[in-house]
Amino acid sequence: MTNTIVTKTGIALRRPRLGFLGVGWIGRNRMEALIASGLIDAAAIAEPSSEMIAAASTNAPSAKMVTTLDELLQENLDGIVIATPSAQHAAQCVQALEAGLAVFCQKPLGRTAEEVRTVIGAAKGADRLLGVDLSYRYTAAMQLIRQLILERELGDVRAIDLTFHNAYGPGKPWFYEREQSGGGCVIDLGVHLIDIALWALDFPKVLDVSSNLLSGGRVGPAGPEDVEDYAIATLSLANGTIVRLACSWGLHAGCDCVIDATFHGTQGGATMRNVDGSFYNFVAEGFVGTSRERLVDPPDDWSGRAAIAWASKLSESFTFDTRAEHLVAVSETIDRIYRAHSRACELHPFPD
Repeated sequence: MTNTIVTKTGIALRRPRLGFLGVGWIGRNRMEALIASGLIDAAAIAEPSSEMIAAASTNAPSAKMVTTLDELLQENLDGIVIATPSAQHAAQCVQALEAGLAVFCQKPLGRTAEEVRTVIGAAKGADRLLGVDLSYRYTAAMQLIRQLILERELGDVRAIDLTFHNAYGPGKPWFYEREQSGGGCVIDLGVHLIDIALWALDFPKVLDVSSNLLSGGRVGPAGPEDVEDYAIATLSLANGTIVRLACSWGLHAGCDCVIDATFHGTQGGATMRNVDGSFYNFVAEGFVGTSRERLVDPPDDWSGRAAIAWASKLSESFTFDTRAEHLVAVSETIDRIYRAHSRACELHPFPD
């Protein structure tokens, strides 16, 4: 057989031919992880920046280099990896899906739940595999914590505390333009927090949402183009769990970032937290009463695992995976955080 990979069990699987749309830092990182996995052929790259093209070509010297999505779709591809600004995600996903390609997209899949539903509908209509780079699910720490929850080692999880503070904030201007980004730190960082909470609990329904957002240090209604740089929200879930999340850009955090996901159960607790302000190194700990046990230590090369998991599925089947429909619940929750803040400002105006 040609263009195949062989698993440890001797089963031959097809190696998908992938195109890469956008190879800035994160797009190139995911491309490198996929190439290193041996699961895919990097067949083509679309990127308008000659500097980025030059950097990507060192990892994929045989890939065809083009500049646009339309050109990329002219190649003989099985799937596409999208790492472009957020405003482009939904339309580019739909175009690729309707062309018959499977899609793996950077988060957020869309700026609103409506955009996400449109992409999900296109994936279902085309019967093509859809994945999103919600990468914190794939840390060893969160994988273990989810297993503990599902096996009821923690009992009933009654509360979840989630934190993601980035002391810098994004470096690209479009992140600060609502039309381009869909929002601020909630859609950039909070999306990961919401996803790991709902995913760890097997996606219970979100019953109620309350929130307060700050923009430039000011509490109150943001202008039409303003985005929040600090957010705090509470989610009430149908299974009785209360989720508290906080996220920010540019916070005086005393380190590069603070990332923490703590799950409080009736029989124990567990936490994933970053080490020494690192964006990449995490530990997991378990709690019972006043005792504490280290469960996972770094190093853990997790950043490309979401893409690799998608490529592994793609090598077996190109068809739509219904678990992608959970992406709507995450985007709906983000929408509700923004709406809850707007309602709170209308009911209780804050002083200028």
